[in-house]
Amino acid sequence: MSKTKKNDFSPDDYVVYPAHGVGQIISIEKQDVAGMELELFVISFEKDKMTLRVPTHKASEVGMRALSSPDVVSHAMKTLKGKAKVKKAMWSRRAQEYEQKINSGDLIAIAEVVRDLHRADDQREQSYSERQLYEAALERLTREIAAVGGNDETAAAKEIDDVLVSRAAAA
Repeated sequence: MSKTKKNDFSPDDYVVYPAHGVGQIISIEKQDVAGMELELFVISFEKDKMTLRVPTHKASEVGMRALSSPDVVSHAMKTLKGKAKVKKAMWSRRAQEYEQKINSGDLIAIAEVVRDLHRADDQREQSYSERQLYEAALERLTREIAAVGGNDETAAAKEIDDVLVSRAAAA
């Protein structure tokens, strides 16, 4: 179910903006831009100390969406439990694919990146770029799971970590 009408979002709603993750709509304001009046969602990304203004009529076009449902969150957690699927392509190509998945805003795709890049303590070290992608995906996943569950990020991070550690122990 995709939200297309601007009235589907209101102040205080948490939303997912694909390139930045979970943010909160703090207001809807009107602004004159090049002689035209635009209605904008003002979205605050508290963690990044960033405010984003998105024209209300462009929200669905840019991929802005409501938080995932609890069903999607449980599907993402199941995805984490799966076996890592690492393609044999060159790292630069895989890195591009991981980046696209992270920026897609799709919780399941983000969970796949976390699953594929997670390293148990006894596995080989990650390269710097692998670590950056892993941490970016993990942060997006943690923030959305925390927002959906109404928990703090620490609890969500522990929940994710428990799943990843139990998967590594079973392998």
